[in-house]
Amino acid sequence: MKTKAVRLYGVLDLRLEEFELPPLKDDEILAKVVSDSICMSTYKAAIQGPNHKRVPHDIDRKPIIVGHEFCGEILQVGKKWRDKYKEGSKFAIQPALNEKSNPYASLGYSFQYIGGCATYIIIPNVVMEQNCLLNYEGVSYYHGSLAEPTSCIIAAFHSNYHTTAGSYVHSMGIKEGGNMAILAGAGPMGIGAIDYAIHCDRKPNLLIVTDIDQSRLDRAASIYTPEKAKKNGVNLIYVNTAAIEDPTAYLLSLTDGKGYDDVFVFAAVKPVVEQADAILGKDGCLNFFAGPTNTKFNANLNFYNVHYNSTHIVGTSGSNTNDMLESLQLMERGQIDPSSMITHIGGLNSAIETTLNLPNIPGGKKLIYTNIELDLTPLNELKEKGKTNKMFHELASILESNNGLWCTEAEKYLLKNAKQI
Repeated sequence: MKTKAVRLYGVLDLRLEEFELPPLKDDEILAKVVSDSICMSTYKAAIQGPNHKRVPHDIDRKPIIVGHEFCGEILQVGKKWRDKYKEGSKFAIQPALNEKSNPYASLGYSFQYIGGCATYIIIPNVVMEQNCLLNYEGVSYYHGSLAEPTSCIIAAFHSNYHTTAGSYVHSMGIKEGGNMAILAGAGPMGIGAIDYAIHCDRKPNLLIVTDIDQSRLDRAASIYTPEKAKKNGVNLIYVNTAAIEDPTAYLLSLTDGKGYDDVFVFAAVKPVVEQADAILGKDGCLNFFAGPTNTKFNANLNFYNVHYNSTHIVGTSGSNTNDMLESLQLMERGQIDPSSMITHIGGLNSAIETTLNLPNIPGGKKLIYTNIELDLTPLNELKEKGKTNKMFHELASILESNNGLWCTEAEKYLLKNAKQI
């Protein structure tokens, strides 16, 4: 079977190509990809090429398919896996295989015939062996794509820890009923973290979300209002730190000087990391969520507080299968909705330009539907474009009745009416 896919050959060398997939083996699965959301991690892989930890050194001869936040439909199952997976069912993917023989191997970075930016893929045996191919019973494909970034947020919340007084036992997870701050938190992943913090089973009492972009803060506040958070037992406050003379002192004042139990940093910016360290309370945990591209990135840490206040730091990259399963289950039950992350839609033809320019494109998640042809389009421009385009007009009408957010009805309409690639 032929597939069309975006493949990485080297530094900044992405190519959209059509090629033949190899014959399916008995321990493999053939699948159709429907949606793939583009992650900043893919941009990092593209600009680093074979220098990236997860990317093989021989991609100039054996290019890999990029994209790791994808969802689709199983088409054909090799006989080894027919008892577990069924043709015609939806699937989601945990890209981090966590395989002992190659701990850095990951879907969207390391494989020739599987990745999210493709029309059709072959899922190799190792994915099923590592329990990373997940049956998905949700209605929308894009929810399945966004299960991966959401699972990374869940992983971060689970990886935080606090000490138990008088012992050396660590209590894993955020402090229930504590003070939490999400710094640089009005971007797509920050918004997802707000959603999870409000709706998970281990909530903070106080949640502060900071950013320096008022428009991003306003959008986040329109989706997750303080009133809505209050109904879920969370006191949510949005803060534009650019408008405050001494933001660190102000953030501490919101806790009556006690500081924060959990602080998440969603931008790899030195002053933000140092501000996070400065607002930690006793036994406070700083989670460095944002992955830097600079291998020499560093920031100052107050070691006096490490010693006397038991402050500490953690970081996570990706998630595990349990995090993915939690993400999918929360979505299937309607407890969380990652639709707020999406600000752009596009087809496979727009994936390369979008990936290589990702840091310069404002907004949140860029969602690619891999079997259609569509230039990357901001959702907030659909109404204007709809004046001359019937499909955009209909999509704008659907979104207007859904608080401007992407939704299942919009996805179904797009897949039915867009030009096939």
